[in-house]
Amino acid sequence: MSALDDLVVLAGPRAVQHAPLGARTTYRVGGSVRLLITLSSLGDLGELAPAIRACGLELVALGNGSNLLVQDGEHEVLVVHLTDELAMLDWHDEGDRVIVDAGAGLDLPIAARRLAREGVVGFEWAVGVPGTFGGAVAMNAGGHGSDMASSIEGATIWHDLDVTTWSKEHLHLGYRTSAVTRGDLVLSVTLALAHGEATTSEERVRDVVRWRREHQPGGANGGSVFRNPPGDHAARLIEAAGCKGLHHASASVSDKHANFIQAQPGGSADDVYALMNLVRERVLENSGISLISEHRFVGFGVTP
Repeated sequence: MSALDDLVVLAGPRAVQHAPLGARTTYRVGGSVRLLITLSSLGDLGELAPAIRACGLELVALGNGSNLLVQDGEHEVLVVHLTDELAMLDWHDEGDRVIVDAGAGLDLPIAARRLAREGVVGFEWAVGVPGTFGGAVAMNAGGHGSDMASSIEGATIWHDLDVTTWSKEHLHLGYRTSAVTRGDLVLSVTLALAHGEATTSEERVRDVVRWRREHQPGGANGGSVFRNPPGDHAARLIEAAGCKGLHHASASVSDKHANFIQAQPGGSADDVYALMNLVRERVLENSGISLISEHRFVGFGVTP
């Protein structure tokens, strides 16, 4: 048997071959991957890590797929999804701080609501980010005046077969960037927050949710497509270039927020990608600014 076959046998029901991946993203379009493995604990990782490395496939982490676009067709990659013990939430007092430990597979909105309800404040902004802690660390997710860098203490990372804790300084968190690279797997995150009034915190959560519903589209999209360039906003540049509402086959730029692209049911990830490139070309021609995508990609070769 090949090393990949060995991994499939060892993983048993934790492994799915030729797994649909595009359908698990918030675009709900795109292709499949050679293997998807679900890890429920550090024990799972310890058992499977040598076989994962030996199989030779590129490793891609999957949270909620809210910032991910998967090219149509099948891709020779191994996707890892974290759940159960790797999606837990705990906290304890440390002086006047509240130290929060979150599994990388945990949804940010779930954590934001639970913490607010318990009077742990400073993470309300995250209710508007439909991803998991793992992806939030990898891209320093943020919104509503804050981001992961504002409260993170460190993260546990699987890197080159070793599980190590990276400090905030080691993570090098910048605007939608970090030291976490493709092939690394975020396992857990530690935050430093504070005690406050639960009623005030919960109202802040509701405010963020209301703002999001009023200003951002629903449907099949992957959130903000492009980073804001220094001193400006991607949505303004896209609208100024005449791209708001622009269609390309099964993909369209949102009429509600120009930095969102929506995919039609049964559409194509390739159409979404082509529209991203078309928007970027038109913005560059109109303003001289080359937009950089916030998305992560499987396939496509070059990131737009």
